[in-house]
Amino acid sequence: MITGGGGFLGQSVARALLARGGLASEPGGPAQLTDLVLFDQAFPTQRLEDRRVAYVTGDLLDRERVDHTCARGLDAVFHLASVVSAGAEADFDLGLRVNLDGTRTLLEACRVQKAPPRIVFTSSVAAFGGELPDTVVDTTAPMPQSSYGTQKVIGELLVNDYTRKGYVDGRTVRLPTIVVRPGKPNRAASGFMSSILREPINGEPAVCPVLPEAQMWILSPQGAVDTLIHAMELSGSRWGWNRTLNVPGITVSVAEALSALARIAGADARARVRFERDPAIEKIVLSWPARFRTERADRLGFRADSGIDDIIKAHIMRTPG
Repeated sequence: MITGGGGFLGQSVARALLARGGLASEPGGPAQLTDLVLFDQAFPTQRLEDRRVAYVTGDLLDRERVDHTCARGLDAVFHLASVVSAGAEADFDLGLRVNLDGTRTLLEACRVQKAPPRIVFTSSVAAFGGELPDTVVDTTAPMPQSSYGTQKVIGELLVNDYTRKGYVDGRTVRLPTIVVRPGKPNRAASGFMSSILREPINGEPAVCPVLPEAQMWILSPQGAVDTLIHAMELSGSRWGWNRTLNVPGITVSVAEALSALARIAGADARARVRFERDPAIEKIVLSWPARFRTERADRLGFRADSGIDDIIKAHIMRTPG
């Protein structure tokens, strides 16, 4: 099952699973997929046409709906559904309900399965904040400075404890900012990093709410999909007692991203971006670390993108027309 199965990442994971034939018990092993449940409040008009896919429209807070959906038995769950950063900051109660209560509802549904299902929980670099070292390492303590980050860290701890108790076989990945996201902007505070590349490539203006020197830890959409599937396929013994992982990415400043945009899409595309600082967005984004050393993830076979130029070129290749 994929929660948030109607979103761009959920749809991307679903397509990848269908194309590769499913999941393997270990990376590189034989893959098998018999049923794929996509769970969300809404779905794209164009649905995946595959007999293995079932669409379930529902709310994670609807315990009866979630229990009924999971009653057929689950082997693996990608928990991608959440209220994003700026949305959770603006509506504290909504963030708590979806990001915390929704996660608990899902974990309880997994808890009663005949065998503990594997569950991949998507966390975020927003888990970190405050006084940080120049480079975050595997032992850096999380200290979120936003409601979204706090809710994600609570989710990490819940997944770890449900795993310790033997209720699930959990694994949490702290994803970098995903760039370039397709489609329309969402309420993620980090969404501007996609907008300042995506919109100019499409011939549209874009606004950057932070200064050019602002840096972010990023990962491409394909890199995110590969990360999630790799996290699911790794055996629990490879994860060990600590089920939370900082995922590899690359550090890119706004200025570097815009220089790459000019190189690849031309000066006219770069000229479509203007700066207009937004203190609320800036406060959230600048609280996140931009540099990581991900030695544990590297040993487990997770990989980062080669650079911002290749990320932009891949986005252009995926864009229709």
